[in-house]
Amino acid sequence: MTKAYDTIYIDGAWTAPSSSETIEVVDPNTERVVATVPQCTPADVDLAVAAARRAFPGWAATPPAERAALLAKARDLLAERSAEMAEVIVADMGAPAALVERVHLGLPLVVLGSYVKLADEFPWEENIGSSLVVREPVGVVGAITPWNFPLHQITNKLGPALVAGCTVVLKASEVAPQAAHLFFEILHDAGFPAGVVNLVSGTGPVVGEAIAAHPDVDMVSFTGSTRAGTRVSELASATVKRVALELGGKSANVILPGADLEKAVRAGVGGAYLNSGQTCSAPTRMLVHRDDLPRAVELAAETATAMTGKLGPLVNATQFERVRGYIAKGIEEGATLVAGGPELPEGVEGGYHVRPTVFSDVTNEMTIAREEIFGPVLSILAYDTEEEAERIANDTPYGLAGAVWGPNREAAVAFARRMRTGQVEINGGAFNPLAPFGGYKQSGNGRELGRFGLEEYLEVKSLQL
Repeated sequence: MTKAYDTIYIDGAWTAPSSSETIEVVDPNTERVVATVPQCTPADVDLAVAAARRAFPGWAATPPAERAALLAKARDLLAERSAEMAEVIVADMGAPAALVERVHLGLPLVVLGSYVKLADEFPWEENIGSSLVVREPVGVVGAITPWNFPLHQITNKLGPALVAGCTVVLKASEVAPQAAHLFFEILHDAGFPAGVVNLVSGTGPVVGEAIAAHPDVDMVSFTGSTRAGTRVSELASATVKRVALELGGKSANVILPGADLEKAVRAGVGGAYLNSGQTCSAPTRMLVHRDDLPRAVELAAETATAMTGKLGPLVNATQFERVRGYIAKGIEEGATLVAGGPELPEGVEGGYHVRPTVFSDVTNEMTIAREEIFGPVLSILAYDTEEEAERIANDTPYGLAGAVWGPNREAAVAFARRMRTGQVEINGGAFNPLAPFGGYKQSGNGRELGRFGLEEYLEVKSLQL
């Protein structure tokens, strides 16, 4: 049964959009249409931004503790409706239920809780010499989120923006939009004042660009491809609005001599394939010392083959063909295919499933080592010295994440300090939703999560006493 979402959320109410045009949402497991959402127009963005602008003075003047109390209520309501939220994420993404519960739902609950706590701990004011320095909300925020973690990316932006005192206009991805609609039902039930949160839907070139260019939007927070991020920056520059970008990645996983090779390789393969490889921080370039290469390739191929049939599908037909094209390109350019390939997994007859794929004999000049694939494709590259490993790791236009495995923490940390990237896992260190997340170079500007994520949505004012 296809669910028709025929309204958007503006000024505290579910409202009919200005156009009757809709966008189909396809279940990537079944290739069937499961929902439709409105294709909004710039006129809808105008209404949403106007509502956010009207609500801003009152919301900005609301004490942080009261703002946090509403966010806490939303977090509790999300926990109560977690089964319903999981159902729509599975339908939109095709992700395995266990992954949805652990990551797609687990992380947003932690993130929302962290901002509730941070509202009480954050230094909203401080004395510096003879000045009182105060932190104030930046204003109306346009938030544009991707499809790969449809709820997590929303909470990463709305949590800090709302605690900061900003009002928000959100455009979620039209590819996986159902989580956004359900979450806005939760925000409404939590009791946020009219106009503080607003939801529009539609494509990036129509709705996303209208948000980025809007003169009454004070800040745009965008997560998505580097290509789209540059367009957001161009449009935003006309009004000199603040821009926070979390973009693409091509992260290196460096395994140093003396590290636990089996643990490092198996964990590295798992990290590269998280969310079927549809993760911007995925460690898709595995750098291994040449002496360890044969064993590393054997372990990677074995691990990937064991994961065949256990990953979810890619999100849609476009992504499916794109990833298969990269696999073909890797073979064409001379990389050695040691696991997987472009064919459907054995026993799978439908859906956008790709075999977990491993290439060896990859050089950093090959397309599969340069471009973000966003699928379960791992490239293994050999190096002879640590200096060469450092050069290869940093020889990328991206700088979002990375990993280092060393014989001890000190050796791994020393190498990680030389990596030009925003976050590095050390010997399998777990993802920390309180630590700053964001990139160097073409992976973006600004940081999300924790205190650093809150600061993105604040202006700093100095009162000279």
